[in-house]
Amino acid sequence: MAKPPRLNSLAARLIAAAAVWTVLALAAGGFVLSGAFRNAAQNNFDTSLITDMDGLIAAADPDPEGGVSLQARFLNHRFDRVYSGLYYQIKPGGAESSGGQISRSLFDKQIMPGGFRREGARMWGYAEGPENQHLRVLAQRVEFPITATEAPGDTSSYTFLVAGDMSQVESETREFNGILFWSFLLLGLGLLMAILIQVRIGLMPLRRVSEALARIRDGHARRLEGNFPSEIAPLAGELNSLIQHSEEVVGRARTHVSNLAHFLKTPLSVLTSEAEANPGPLADQVKSQVGSTRRQVDHYLARARAAGSLDVLGNRTEVEAVLSGLTRVLSRIHGDRGIDIDCECPADLYFRGERQDLEEMAGNLIDNACKWAKSQVRVRAVREGARLVLTVEDDGPGLTETERAQVGSRGERLDESVPGTGLGLAIVRDISKLYQGFFVLDASPLGGLLARLNLPALS
Repeated sequence: MAKPPRLNSLAARLIAAAAVWTVLALAAGGFVLSGAFRNAAQNNFDTSLITDMDGLIAAADPDPEGGVSLQARFLNHRFDRVYSGLYYQIKPGGAESSGGQISRSLFDKQIMPGGFRREGARMWGYAEGPENQHLRVLAQRVEFPITATEAPGDTSSYTFLVAGDMSQVESETREFNGILFWSFLLLGLGLLMAILIQVRIGLMPLRRVSEALARIRDGHARRLEGNFPSEIAPLAGELNSLIQHSEEVVGRARTHVSNLAHFLKTPLSVLTSEAEANPGPLADQVKSQVGSTRRQVDHYLARARAAGSLDVLGNRTEVEAVLSGLTRVLSRIHGDRGIDIDCECPADLYFRGERQDLEEMAGNLIDNACKWAKSQVRVRAVREGARLVLTVEDDGPGLTETERAQVGSRGERLDESVPGTGLGLAIVRDISKLYQGFFVLDASPLGGLLARLNLPALS
């Protein structure tokens, strides 16, 4: 399962920004649609009131005295049901006057409208109806001639009121808002899911770059591999160029260090030869200082090579191949003493580092064991979690705890009876530290010394 994006990630920012704008847009759209629907329902309701008003006026039959009688066949039947939500009232004079003729649906109530707004010959307002109904009121003034008098032009004026309960409009609006809310909620969730998928797919090339860099760091690749979109391809190209440049810089630095070491070894060899050709106290002092200088050159050359290799991405070394090669070579070198080297290492074990550094460390340990062993050297390499553990044991005389603590000190040797510079274990210790590893000495079940080297491993 994909991990949820972290709050400080680019994916989280894109999703959050898109989610905020989506919610705001849906809220604004819902508000506009709700208002538009309410206006449409209100207009439809007003149209029905206008129709009822036209029917009421058509049903009005003036008498000679200026009175009004109604013909029921032209009226809406809802006017006859008590508190039906549709009412009329015919008032003599203005709309603010009281009395007049009322519909049966009003029973004993009166319509007292207020806040009228005129639209041509009609006026619109609101009033409180029976049972706390909220009424929409339409008023229209009508004049009827009085024919019972001889005076010409006599008329009687009436205000016709038609009122309807707004609960129907409110109910329709609430129902529409409920449908609108759930529809927009589902739409919003769908849009957020689409945004999430879009961001995940859109940022997938960046994750591929991250995975490719991890493969380089772990030693599974030397360059960024794969096809990237046109926006990411320049980044991948620059990273590959940077990696190549880093390798070239490190390679040149290591070459310069090696050249310097070889340059120093030549005059040191000349001084050694001259000292051997002219024995004496001065010659002994020269040979002692030359030997110390040569050990220091070898020591720092190994450290410089190891430190340089750490800066190169993609280092990956097969442990079994290195140990097999060292075992084969050292078996020949110490073959005249009958040393048996027993080596075991899984084929899928890899060291996260330079091959030369592993050869330097393992070679020093195995060679040191062969120098002191009586007949047997045992080499084991295993994986413990993300670490490589290399143990080298011998059946030689071994060392005391105090002597083991002194071994590896720079320039110090416990015994001059075997050849060597005495810096092999110090080099092992220094190189292992550069790789965030460690090196310890202990007593071996074979009777001699056990050297344990802990280094980073690769799967």
